Amino acid sequence: MEAKAVGKHLRISARKARLVADEVRGYDYKEAIDILRFTNKAASSMIINLLNSAVANAVQMNESLDPSSLYVKKIYVDDGPIMKRFRPRARGRASRIRKRLSHITVVVSEIEKKAV
Repeated sequence: MEAKAVGKHLRISARKARLVADEVRGYDYKEAIDILRFTNKAASSMIINLLNSAVANAVQMNESLDPSSLYVKKIYVDDGPIMKRFRPRARGRASRIRKRLSHITVVVSEIEKKAV
């Protein structure tokens, strides 16, 4: 069983968010939260919210599910739209500033129990 959460139009560049997303891919839910809580990046708080949302979606689909039996199966960051702004420069010119947005997707799944 899988559950996912998608955050769209998040105000962080995809390149910066991918650094944090790569840190928690494949970890258990509790371990991923602990790693993100002590990561000193702006994207970590956004990914914590999405991870909690994905776990809540999983529990909503199956109420007998234990959240500690979930792990981060997939997490990926895509580029979003770019807001274009202008900043005044010397000699009456202007330069473009690109404010990048990103879409983050988190998929959690149950840990498969191996038959011995």
